[in-house]
Amino acid sequence: MALNIYDSDNKYYVVGNKFDISQFNQPMVTERRDKYSFPFGDAEIVQIAFSGIYIVYGDVIVRQSRLRIKSFDEPDVVELHFSLTGGGIMENYLTNKRLDIKANHHNIIYSPDFDGTAEFDTRNQHKFFEINFERSRFIDLTNESSILLKNFAENIMNGRSVEISSENLPITLAMHSCIKDIMNCHFTGGLKLLFLQSKCLELLALQAQAFEDAAKKTERPVLRAYDKERIYYAREYLLANANHPPSLTELAKIAGINEFKLKHGFKEVFKNTVFGYLSDYKLMKAKELLADHSKDIKNISDQLGYSSVQHFSNAFSKKFGISPGKAR
Repeated sequence: MALNIYDSDNKYYVVGNKFDISQFNQPMVTERRDKYSFPFGDAEIVQIAFSGIYIVYGDVIVRQSRLRIKSFDEPDVVELHFSLTGGGIMENYLTNKRLDIKANHHNIIYSPDFDGTAEFDTRNQHKFFEINFERSRFIDLTNESSILLKNFAENIMNGRSVEISSENLPITLAMHSCIKDIMNCHFTGGLKLLFLQSKCLELLALQAQAFEDAAKKTERPVLRAYDKERIYYAREYLLANANHPPSLTELAKIAGINEFKLKHGFKEVFKNTVFGYLSDYKLMKAKELLADHSKDIKNISDQLGYSSVQHFSNAFSKKFGISPGKAR
């Protein structure tokens, strides 16, 4: 991924590295980490390539809110895009398309060339994660799939710049977990290759299912903007008080929404019940804490607000198919 970015004086800088086709198609994993510092911002980017898949992720700090960006002659890829923090607007002059990038949202994008502008919020750090599938491989993977994916693949085969949906969707906890697993992969050699391949396919499946579910709901009543904002507030309050969560009735009052809308709206927005979401969040947090061997399992259980170690162990085993002790 190599981008030509122009500053306010129209001087351009190259961010990232051009795809090396020989590395892109080789059977083993190549990885590099680069830091960049330019007048318009700083970035730290990780690039991982193997057998038709190219992973790119990083942190970006932007000091200039509007940038001119060009990208040409890159290999033909389909991008699974995840905006972890920060947001902005990308406008491609070649296609007359405008893409909103929202924090904690995702989409699947095919855009062979880019010549346009990007507008970013200079007050926040931007973190992104991408998986790029070689065009032919993506089409093979989706060949016998759903109508939504088939239509998307047909646009790609016809060379059309397209997103799988005009609306970005929230990144689920399962997606966040998968992304963290990829970023924190410590395997080497062939085992690393298998692990990364499986996680990339898992993310594709999670995204495809999310957009399938969203497409099925297009005929249902859409939540009002106010209701959706209140549901996001309820989610933030719930996670901030994860160790001592309010009841559903209390949470509805705190969020300023009735209980029925909270229950059904939360399920629609986050694809989970209120307390199913909380349980998943706590167990994902437990998975991270278990990596710190200075904390014993009881400490982790108490920290996350479980009534007993046994309760924690049962919930963890049910979620991950392995006990907390063995997960270490």
